[in-house]
Amino acid sequence: QVSLVESGGGLVQAGGSLRLSCTASGHTLSEYAVGWFRQAPGKEREFAATIGRSGLQTFYRNSIQGRSIISRDNAKNTVYLQINSLNPEDTAVYYCAASERWGGSLEGEYGYWGQGTQVTVSS
Repeated sequence: QVSLVESGGGLVQAGGSLRLSCTASGHTLSEYAVGWFRQAPGKEREFAATIGRSGLQTFYRNSIQGRSIISRDNAKNTVYLQINSLNPEDTAVYYCAASERWGGSLEGEYGYWGQGTQVTVSS
């Protein structure tokens, strides 16, 4: 069973950038597709981005596509999500999740979840 820990969140001004990390333990992360989801205050959790096991396949939420990059370093057992041009609507708890197959944007396809990291964007 894989355990996931997110890091890299924090307080950033609008227009800034953050790189979130999702590091796995207990199992090799290269065997999983990894997705990032986020939950804003008072809202349901939503899909942000996902990456396949090899790193060649990626998919983004429309609102962050073009200003975000999801990547992975399997040697470090880590997946990254960099978001640029942050705006207050990006404020949320960001979660990473792992799937044993291509999970796409569906939460139910991901069986392993981290505890989340808070991202706050000030205007």
